[in-house]
Amino acid sequence: MTVISKPSLLQRLRPWFHGFDLPLLLAVLWMCAWGLICMYSAGYDHGTRFVDHARNMLLALGLMFIVAQVPPQKLMALAIPLYSTGVTLLLATALFGITKKGATRWLSIGVTQIQPSELLKLATPLMLAWWFQKREGLLRLPDFAAAFGLLLLPFLLIAKQPDLGTGLLVLGAGLYVIFFAGLPWKLILPVLALAVAGIVTLVASEDHICEPDVKWVLLKEYQKHRVCTLLDPTKDPLGKGFHIIQGEIAIGSGGVTGKGFMKGTQTHLEFIPERTTDFIFAAFGEEFGLLGALALLAGFTAIILRGLMIASEAPTLFTRLMAGAVSLSFFTYVFVNMGMVSGILPVVGVPLPFISYGGTAMVTLGLSLGLLMSIAREKKLVKT
Repeated sequence: MTVISKPSLLQRLRPWFHGFDLPLLLAVLWMCAWGLICMYSAGYDHGTRFVDHARNMLLALGLMFIVAQVPPQKLMALAIPLYSTGVTLLLATALFGITKKGATRWLSIGVTQIQPSELLKLATPLMLAWWFQKREGLLRLPDFAAAFGLLLLPFLLIAKQPDLGTGLLVLGAGLYVIFFAGLPWKLILPVLALAVAGIVTLVASEDHICEPDVKWVLLKEYQKHRVCTLLDPTKDPLGKGFHIIQGEIAIGSGGVTGKGFMKGTQTHLEFIPERTTDFIFAAFGEEFGLLGALALLAGFTAIILRGLMIASEAPTLFTRLMAGAVSLSFFTYVFVNMGMVSGILPVVGVPLPFISYGGTAMVTLGLSLGLLMSIAREKKLVKT
């Protein structure tokens, strides 16, 4: 008589979690905990922000789990369709998009409105990684020129909306792929030298170029105001400089240990603008101080370093480029957000991963982490 034992629930679920990268998962859960703590404090009296943030976080974790089950080869097959769809939607937005506050960033699809630029945050590096995978072993300077063309097309369309913050994130993700693909240093160093010279010139000539009658050729008037406010926020302390000044006051008043959970005066007296979104790090710094900021940075650093380790051990060029680009994109988000709140970068609409409120940004975050998990699973499956 043959006895067939029914597998337990744990045995049936185990294959779904097989290959998950535990260090990366622990770092993600660490950041999720901080995100919920911070959002409860900053947003408990701000409608349903905390509940919505928790829901968005669960959605992101669900997407991470689903994407992690997809082999990288199938993800690579989505590169051209996603990129083509994203660029087409950007062109449609430019022609038929909805304008809010002077920016044409949204497209109506009947039942809802979408922001196509968010799709390009992943579609662009995915397309570039596919391109370099196809050219592996045959790379020449024209191949890098074509890659820059693929990158500049969505960047220019997004910057024209205008949405310079999202455009820079797309540009950064694409540049990371091109850099990891082997872009020669003889092309990188001159650009870095020009950037440094430009920044020095900008700071040195601030009194002249920020005069009201001086027009900036490549930037719009509001973008000029952002840069000039960064150079000297005290010129307009109740207007354009208010965000930066209040952010600096909140972070500085937190000191080493912070004022305590839910005890931030700048936050709860509503001196900090956008305290649950772009400027949430100011609210965090006020309540948790330097030690809290270090704990936050430790979590981000763990995710970035673990992602780079996954990239270094990935089995194919495509997976190495994607893992490297996704990992350093986290650095871009963190550096730009904390930099603008601290007054060392212009104010742009860049959220702080896990911490800032926002459904679209959280979905992008879940997809990015799912890509990393998928690549980590593939590495372990190849070894076994």
